[in-house]
Amino acid sequence: MPHHEFECSSCIPERKSHAVVKGEGEDLTSCLPEGHLLTIPGTISERGCAYCGAKHVIGTPMKDAIHMSHGPVGCTYDTWHTKRYISDNDNFQLKYTYATDMKESHVVFGGGDLLKKNIIEAFKAHPTINRMTVYQTCASALIGDDMEAIARDVLKEMPDKDIFVCNSPGFAGPSQSGGHHKINIAWIHEKVGTVEPKITSDYVINYVGDYNIQGDCEIMCDYFKRMGIQVLSSFTGNGSYDELRSMHGAHLNVLECARSAEYICNELRVKYGIPRLDIDGFGFEPLSDSLMKVARFFGLEDRAQAIIDEETARWKPELDWYKKRLTGVKVCLWPGGSKLWHWANVIHEEMGVEVVSLYTKFGHQGDMEKGVARAQPGTLAIDDPNELEGIEAMDKLKPDVIFTGMRPGEVAKKRRVQYLNAHAYHNGPYKGYEGWVRFARDIYNAAFSPIHQLSGIDISRDPIATDKGFMTRKMISDVKLIPEEANVEGERPYTGDFDCVTKLRGKVYDPELSRNHEQAAV
Repeated sequence: MPHHEFECSSCIPERKSHAVVKGEGEDLTSCLPEGHLLTIPGTISERGCAYCGAKHVIGTPMKDAIHMSHGPVGCTYDTWHTKRYISDNDNFQLKYTYATDMKESHVVFGGGDLLKKNIIEAFKAHPTINRMTVYQTCASALIGDDMEAIARDVLKEMPDKDIFVCNSPGFAGPSQSGGHHKINIAWIHEKVGTVEPKITSDYVINYVGDYNIQGDCEIMCDYFKRMGIQVLSSFTGNGSYDELRSMHGAHLNVLECARSAEYICNELRVKYGIPRLDIDGFGFEPLSDSLMKVARFFGLEDRAQAIIDEETARWKPELDWYKKRLTGVKVCLWPGGSKLWHWANVIHEEMGVEVVSLYTKFGHQGDMEKGVARAQPGTLAIDDPNELEGIEAMDKLKPDVIFTGMRPGEVAKKRRVQYLNAHAYHNGPYKGYEGWVRFARDIYNAAFSPIHQLSGIDISRDPIATDKGFMTRKMISDVKLIPEEANVEGERPYTGDFDCVTKLRGKVYDPELSRNHEQAAV
């Protein structure tokens, strides 16, 4: 049996079916963990709720709207400013967050008047912003506040405004994925088709399922524009409220994240007949294939090939430089839903790293199927892990770097395991050819950080060689790594009390072969 039982979860036998180790020659019928189920009581899940999935993931990247939460202030604070959804309107949606700040009295007597007051106050505070999304929370859902009726009353007083109500309380699904579905379906049925688009090209697309994390969306939209394609709307990274109301005018829906936004693509196909095409913006080969897929739909293959050739010639040598140094580095791939399978194979093929584990907190069975199928034998796949299981996996697998979010990332640092933020990135964007090199650079800097290696020295216990203080000065320069056995006369490897600093997986720092970091970095 491929199932893996964590020692820390042995008292919860149901957890065993949620973790598997992929074996040699096994097909997906025998090596898939159960997924997208209600969290087992007692496991202390780290999942996000459905409200978080609607507001934090889908709604907030919309750049020119006030995002109001009708509920306690804690719900709003927890979904604000933790992802870098940048925009070209001076990041309005990142600077401000809004909550009605429901108290016990509102739960008892109703919060309708409070919501109306807050909506009007927010619009008056920002006279240039005429659009708003109001999100339901558990508290306002449980008492039954009619947010749609309140929004209609406000619009009678402010007819130049527009309000979208998203009924997605935290308990609306087993995880934040339930909120993705709620807001997708509500938007297509309530707002799409209410504004007519301005068409400026013979080739028009909606770019769906991208949230412009550190500029991801801008990278991809630039490729499309260079091909002569009009991006009518981006759902929802750097997206305009009214542009997203005109999604029905596109010729094609280009879908990036099939976990968070496939719902609206499917509804657009049913309601307006717009076809859906799934792409992948991560990695040289997947991205090249994706650009060519979009080009074939419109007959623009020559334009796409020109972009592919230009970008590959510029950035492939940089990627190859990192691959030589990253080959054999062990990583745990613990991101959100779609990155589970977007990254599972391509980081191994194009960067040389070894994926020893993958997990998802809110992914569906389809995400696990694609992720496990692309992973190497021996990979530990986990659904909805908790903190203790993550610690146990790190202690057993001993990865060099973990790609995950901030909460498990902080735990990893306490275990002296480097982590890269897979949700908001460290130094992104990571999409596109240049972005993929940035990702490789961040992995390289994490895996071979001298400062991180120094953190393993306990100055109260470990001997420190005072005659080798010069090493710290040498270590802060960017240096190549060479196999220890490759040293020649005059190239002495650093040894002794600083072995834990200078020796990394059989390699040593060689300052004589140091490379100008400006040439290596992006």
